Amino acid sequence: MSAFNENYFKGGGSAEGNTIEEMLAEGESVLWRGKPKKKAFVIARILKMMPFAVIWLLFDGTFIGIMIGFGVFSEMPPIFTAAICIFMAFHLIPVWIWISNIVTANRQHKNIEYAFTDRRIIIRSGIIGIDVHNIYYADIQSVNLKVGLIDRRLKVGDIYIKSANQAQVLWDIEDPYRITTQLQKIAADIKADIYYPNALRPEENEGYRTQYKG
Repeated sequence: MSAFNENYFKGGGSAEGNTIEEMLAEGESVLWRGKPKKKAFVIARILKMMPFAVIWLLFDGTFIGIMIGFGVFSEMPPIFTAAICIFMAFHLIPVWIWISNIVTANRQHKNIEYAFTDRRIIIRSGIIGIDVHNIYYADIQSVNLKVGLIDRRLKVGDIYIKSANQAQVLWDIEDPYRITTQLQKIAADIKADIYYPNALRPEENEGYRTQYKG
């Protein structure tokens, strides 16, 4: 049992939230770290919801244009005009969300960072505050890679990690095939060592790579 470290629970992180280094436990080592490719990440934020938001905006814009064209607003009492404007402002919430995603894309990218350590996967993200998600290798159920048409042109991919109690995505990772293979190997090696520590393994294991006979 390791000694209690009273400094582990103290603050003193950077103004932008804890860095990967500040989140490491004693003796924990970083095997890989990275973040989304900025160009791909920003383009993804622009394209996300764009068709839906544009159609929604055209529909509401056409409705408002018709009302203005027929002089509906000029014939209404001011209170009804104000009520309709407020209603339309709320009705355009999907458009505001889309615009917000674009405006905050740079801030999101700045705060995102991923790390594979010899104990876990650390996912750091957030816009105002900093959120940290940890996935321990023993809990990982699958690691999959998705590379879309735009991703292929930008040479990035999204790594989907599913564990026993959560699912996370590493967005727009460069050299995605190599990183996915590396993560799968790290997870398999460390998970195997957790269940069957290297020190306890015999030099020869008759059950490993033997032919399945049914």
